[in-house]
Amino acid sequence: MNNITARPTSQMVEALYRAESRRVLATLIRLLGDFELAEEALHDAFRAALEQWPRDGVPANPRAWLVSAGRFKAIDGIRRHARFEALDEDAAEKIAAPDDPATWGREDIEDDRLRLMFTCCHPALPPDAQVALTLREVCGLTTEEIARAFLTAPPTLAQRIVRAKTKIRDARIPYEVPSPEDLPDRLESVLRVIYLVFNEGYSASSGATLTRHDLSGEAIRLGRLLIELLPEPEAMGLLALMLLQESRRAARASPAGDLILLDEQDRSLWNREQIAEGLALVQRALASRHFGPYTLQAAIAAVHASAPEAAATDWRQIVGLYDVLARAVPSPVVELNRAVAVAMRDGPEAGLALIDAILARDELADYHLAHSARADLCRRLGRDAEARVSYQRALALVQQEPERRFLERRLAALPE
Repeated sequence: MNNITARPTSQMVEALYRAESRRVLATLIRLLGDFELAEEALHDAFRAALEQWPRDGVPANPRAWLVSAGRFKAIDGIRRHARFEALDEDAAEKIAAPDDPATWGREDIEDDRLRLMFTCCHPALPPDAQVALTLREVCGLTTEEIARAFLTAPPTLAQRIVRAKTKIRDARIPYEVPSPEDLPDRLESVLRVIYLVFNEGYSASSGATLTRHDLSGEAIRLGRLLIELLPEPEAMGLLALMLLQESRRAARASPAGDLILLDEQDRSLWNREQIAEGLALVQRALASRHFGPYTLQAAIAAVHASAPEAAATDWRQIVGLYDVLARAVPSPVVELNRAVAVAMRDGPEAGLALIDAILARDELADYHLAHSARADLCRRLGRDAEARVSYQRALALVQQEPERRFLERRLAALPE
């Protein structure tokens, strides 16, 4: 045992909880085979540390000690119930099978975190449950924090998490990293969940604020963890995309919280460290030649990030990248973004024709950004009556207050 440091043990255990609890939980889930049992064991282990470490000293390997303590606390609990249910003793014996935590290396523990991430993002779970469970179990956010971020009542969010855990148990969803054959499809689920979390933080779907830094920060942390454990090119592409978009955070809103468009942002406020890291990751992902849509979107963001001013943006390259992206993942939203890029390259009339074609197919009719993009192009062409109708349609659909105020200002600025 090591001697207790000068800091009070309670502070040290609290710091250890912040740094290590998700790793310890991931391993306990593997050993105990049950989310609820593992979470209870985790808290029992930290309580035991608060009681024993001041007396006995801090163990040489605190993480392994906590895993071992948590496991044996769970075994004790199961055996207390074994007097009433004989099968519980069998479960206790299985959990107590020889497995010396002192022999575990960092790789073993991190493999458990990767297993946990894939389990929480299993395609058998509903998408909203995948997001909630990942934030709760992998990131350690409280139910109240997740509910507040996604504007959901805490009891509703809690039930969503409980149902997901029940589904994992009843469907016997394996706690494992997928095989090489299954990895591409399963990795897509993980990447999608991380990007959903990021998007809600980077551009909140509704509410009074434009962004939620805590969520985008958690998504970037998940992205870093994923490429540390599984350095796949598309995982690198996603992290690059998030970093390049996040680099613009400080310039995206005024001190009053009003939206500032990309071409009007003060680029001196952009985070150059995040841009440098994002550009390097894009290059690595593209060099692999095994990239996908996240890397292509990151490449588009990289073109924006590399332009010293809005007028220097290489719109020809951006349109070309959107052409490739549209072939890889055809969608009306990609078409809309391409149309805006075409408008910047070839003029507003060319872009407006493309947007009108999308809307004529009755696609994106309820997507406020399609109508706001159309309104802006009409405004630039002097077609004020059409711009007014499109701004009004966008206002009827928008749910975020900063975007609402922006659209109202644009509408009010149109000539009568």
